[in-house]
Amino acid sequence: MFEPLLNSFWVVMQPEVLLAMTLGLIGGILFGAMPGLTGATGISLLIPLTFGMNPVIALSIMAGIHNGGSYGGAIPAVLLRIPGVPGAIVTTFDGYPMTQKGLAARAVRIAAVSSAVGGMISAFSLMLLAPPLVAISLAFGPAEIFWLCMFGLASIGVFLADDTVKGLISGGLGVMLSLIGLDRATGFERFTFDILELSDGIPLLIMLVGMYALTPAWQMAERAKHESVSSKEFKFGQKDNYRDWPWKPIAKGWGRSIPLGILIGILPGVGGIAAGLIAYNDAKRAADDPDSFGKGNPVGVAIAESANNADNAAAMVPALTLGIPGSGVAALMLGGLLVHGLQPGPDLFEEASDVVFGYMWAMLITSALIIPFGGVIATRIFANILRIPQTMLMPLIIAVCTVGIFSFRNDMFDAFLMLIFGLIGYAFERLKFPIAPLILGLVLGDKAEFNFRTAMKIGFGEWSSLITNPISMTLAGLTVLVLLYPLWQNHKRKRKDQ
Repeated sequence: MFEPLLNSFWVVMQPEVLLAMTLGLIGGILFGAMPGLTGATGISLLIPLTFGMNPVIALSIMAGIHNGGSYGGAIPAVLLRIPGVPGAIVTTFDGYPMTQKGLAARAVRIAAVSSAVGGMISAFSLMLLAPPLVAISLAFGPAEIFWLCMFGLASIGVFLADDTVKGLISGGLGVMLSLIGLDRATGFERFTFDILELSDGIPLLIMLVGMYALTPAWQMAERAKHESVSSKEFKFGQKDNYRDWPWKPIAKGWGRSIPLGILIGILPGVGGIAAGLIAYNDAKRAADDPDSFGKGNPVGVAIAESANNADNAAAMVPALTLGIPGSGVAALMLGGLLVHGLQPGPDLFEEASDVVFGYMWAMLITSALIIPFGGVIATRIFANILRIPQTMLMPLIIAVCTVGIFSFRNDMFDAFLMLIFGLIGYAFERLKFPIAPLILGLVLGDKAEFNFRTAMKIGFGEWSSLITNPISMTLAGLTVLVLLYPLWQNHKRKRKDQ
């Protein structure tokens, strides 16, 4: 294994391959930074253009877009509270409050370094640990994935909300929305009200942009300020000394979030958004100052971005070895392999070792390039957004979001749906309901239902089939403990008051 790994390194160090990686990374950052567009969009547009290209060059460009798109979504998440990509939701929790404190440059740079570290460690895991990680992935059947989804929903509802009841209600509403569209088991439509556009369900991107991008725009209109608060507080010329960063808690956060991101990344269909939310919740629960999370804690930004990017290469483990993509972008990368006549599976590592290991090196190198291209160059370019007065920024955000969402499927229905979710998000903010559990409910609700029904069919309707092995029993137990945690906290508080 190590000989072809070393040989492929010199292949990707050729000037044309390095240029391809750099261009792909820059393009990915731009795609990720524009609401409505993602790295997946860039890869899908690129695949038809790669016919006739050297496979290593083609996959290197796609690797750059993949990593660049994942990081690029952090830029509007930090500056404008707009998650450029779904996984950047968690980055908004602490990134935007840092911007409000005048620490936008630091937040973007922490996001860049954390994305690079998470991506590089994930690429190493893809290189060295593919067979063991596949074994772990295969141990997760329908019952295990169901309990993982339930654990994620319970954790986010309980720990990310100031009010546990409101957090669980928000997550429940998200699960209800996930049921709209075609039933994956029977093929029948549910809750679509004969609206054709809803037959595929509610696209996550539309809900994200509506609730996370339009909500602050409505709030800007409500405040009706004539100049940006951030433009007073944030000066890009001021130096952000890396030595002033809280390196110890950041490194500790990486140590917790990156392994979680890799593990969740290799589970087909779970994805980076769940990795970021679960890692953030885990770090908040274990922190000495959990109340600082969500109020501009730089560790929160580091955890969100490292977990999000740790998912990237890990999601390719089942794709390359079993032909089962771990995420939507991994599915597109799988298509890129097939376009060049490369059949995923165990034989791929023998028949085209230079290509597959070259792709792994490209994932590693493009992750490292995020630091100079994302943390330095992109920060200087996008930081000028903060100098725009809010009365101008509000209509600009609405216009950009509308154009981006319309280009998603070339349908004005999507723009109106985005507007509706923007109003719902504004109502959630006014009523102090957390938005994150709603989003995660939409993401995991459909997966939880499908795997629950599959597990029940495998077990011939026996409820005991949901807890048939140590993994499912452990996850079920953790879910119950999470739901009981608020009761224990309440009991502890009452005893303290007595």
